[in-house]
Amino acid sequence: MSPAVQGSLVLVVTLVILLSGAPVAFALGAIAISFLVIFQGVDALQVAAETFYGSLHDFTLVSIPMFVMMGAAIGSSPAGKDLYEALDRWLYRVPGGLVISNIGACSIFAALTGSSPACCAAIGKMGIPEMRRRGYPDDVATGAICAGGTLGILIPPSITFILYGIATESSIGRLFLAGVLPGVLLTALFILWTMFILWKRGFRSHALDFRYSWRQKFQSIPKILPFVLVILGVMYTLYGGVATPSEAAGVGAALCVVLAVAIYRMWSPDKWWLILYDTTRESVMILMIIAAAVLFGYMLTSLYLTQTLAQAIADMHVNRWVLMFLINIFLLVCGFFIPPAAIILMTAPILLPIITAAGFDPIWFGVIITINMEIGLIHPPVGLNLYIVNSIAPDVPVTKIMYGTIPYVLCMMLAIVILCIFPEIATWLPDTLMGPVRGG
Repeated sequence: MSPAVQGSLVLVVTLVILLSGAPVAFALGAIAISFLVIFQGVDALQVAAETFYGSLHDFTLVSIPMFVMMGAAIGSSPAGKDLYEALDRWLYRVPGGLVISNIGACSIFAALTGSSPACCAAIGKMGIPEMRRRGYPDDVATGAICAGGTLGILIPPSITFILYGIATESSIGRLFLAGVLPGVLLTALFILWTMFILWKRGFRSHALDFRYSWRQKFQSIPKILPFVLVILGVMYTLYGGVATPSEAAGVGAALCVVLAVAIYRMWSPDKWWLILYDTTRESVMILMIIAAAVLFGYMLTSLYLTQTLAQAIADMHVNRWVLMFLINIFLLVCGFFIPPAAIILMTAPILLPIITAAGFDPIWFGVIITINMEIGLIHPPVGLNLYIVNSIAPDVPVTKIMYGTIPYVLCMMLAIVILCIFPEIATWLPDTLMGPVRGG
């Protein structure tokens, strides 16, 4: 059987099993083992256990549970509510100010969690009911939270960037820095669209004579300062040469614990048991996906499927931007069916030699692939953020939530186009702070 036929068979089986709702980690592991046995015999399993274990034998992976714990600690406190209320006091006069406050809160909260679901749930639980109470259209209120939540995997620290760095052996510090300005760009695009659509609909959430006093505005600033201090603490530790990304993750987790205890008085053992439980569950899930995806990648390589695909793309002899367009379409389609972690771990090692041969920066491409994963988070059938928001507002049909996310999906596509035209938006900050890549 030729590699092309084997590859088609693997693709069909993988999609069928993943679409069946099977847990990603177990599905990938079962597919990898099955195809190794079918095409190479039982002897091929001798290296399966070693490959599975070896994929987790990496100190960098320690950062994942630490960043997950950051999100769990902050998400279980009233931090999201305080943050977005503080922003609302300064933005209430702007058209759609409350929605913009929520998007702004998502962007700041993203810098504390590194997780899209955590960001979406924490801000959405407070923001969506409040927006609907003030009369905001359901599609705008839910769509903005869905989109704002995706910033959790783009604005550093980002678990997605950690996975991409591990899969491609790229600098995680550079990836974190590369996500800053694109994160600001995407936040700005979300805000501009929100202001435009609500202005066009003539919507106002406050009476014309409503005012927050300057005293009320400045009273809200202390609520934001703890967030800023945590972000600055992590960034200084990471980029000041004090610690590695894994150690910086530990600092971030410790700062978030201090924030939760000192500011929000979270002394209850029940709350901390829930935080530790959520951290353990999500961390184990991610690590299992990593190990299974590495085993899946080993199977693809052993059967020469990745090499065949790379060679087929190389033999197309198309313009490099046509190649990048095709890769983006491929990633977009994958995002409709497969969770971001699995996509990155399965595709990044395959795509890396292709995009580097075409002259693209691997760090820049890490940002591009992450934005594609953001689109997948607000599009069914996997669209995790859609279902999180639907659980917060169950009386809003999923179709209406989807309708509200479409403009934000277009904003993400526009951001990809802008980054293709101006790649320096992603590469300037890491090159400036860490120096250009040697030989690049």
